[in-house]
Amino acid sequence: AAHRGKLVHVSTDFVFDGTSSRAYRPDDSRNPISVYGRSKAEGEDCLRDSDLLVRTAWVYTAGGANFVRTMLRLMAEKPALNVVADQIGAPTSTDVVADAVAAILGQGGDSPHEMFSEKGGFYHFSCLGSTSWKGFAEEIVREAKSASMPVKTREIHGITSEEYPSP
Repeated sequence: AAHRGKLVHVSTDFVFDGTSSRAYRPDDSRNPISVYGRSKAEGEDCLRDSDLLVRTAWVYTAGGANFVRTMLRLMAEKPALNVVADQIGAPTSTDVVADAVAAILGQGGDSPHEMFSEKGGFYHFSCLGSTSWKGFAEEIVREAKSASMPVKTREIHGITSEEYPSP
């Protein structure tokens, strides 16, 4: 604050309960249903009016733990996978999130992706399009095969969120 700095807080759709039939807007009421969502909401509550909040979802990158890396590992090991088919989102690369933040801050960045609903420094950002986790996994298989990566998976079965073993 003494240096008039701007805090950039990258948050998540997990601050919502997931029951909306439309895309959430930055000014929608939050209702997190997990510890992760509650912790992100608490972080959001600490922001000043001058700070920047960017909520995103379905984020992946070349490093770290994420859906793409998990699928590549499993696809190299298993002939068949069960993947959730009833959740829909837009897989979003960390690279395009960084570009979006740079563009918002006026420091360049040229992203052809979706940025909408600004409200007082609050943004929702994701790549364009939509798919299910199953559809995303199918695309990961196609890309892995075209890159000559090891792929044993021949079948991807769609399951419901309730069928997925998760605490």
